[in-house]
Amino acid sequence: MTTVLLVVHAFIALALVVTVLLQRSEGGALGIGGGGGMSGFLTGRATANILTRATAVLAALFFITSIALAIIAGQGGKSRSIIDDQPAGGTTAPLPSDPAGLPMALPATGPIGAPGAAPVAPAAGDQGPAAPSR
Repeated sequence: MTTVLLVVHAFIALALVVTVLLQRSEGGALGIGGGGGMSGFLTGRATANILTRATAVLAALFFITSIALAIIAGQGGKSRSIIDDQPAGGTTAPLPSDPAGLPMALPATGPIGAPGAAPVAPAAGDQGPAAPSR
């Protein structure tokens, strides 16, 4: 059902684009429709009237199929929420602990990033990079 409605929706969208492009433009934009001469099958006014009505019908059908597709997609399953998926008890994983039951401290990293190395304080005489002399 959804596939059939989706294919019909695509054909309606394509037909809507074609009918809009066939309409005669007032400002000289994309109007592909033929001239308004009397030699054609329909006069300019009759062609514009038919295309206007066809555009309105196709637009209404496009909205109807869009709403129908949205309703069908909404009924595709139970409503899911991240909050509903959480267990009723504790929602976080327990911290690793030592045998005494106290939480363990995370290892410190040194300035190089070596695991287990403690941060090193600068030496007493070390002032950092030298300032440029003038």
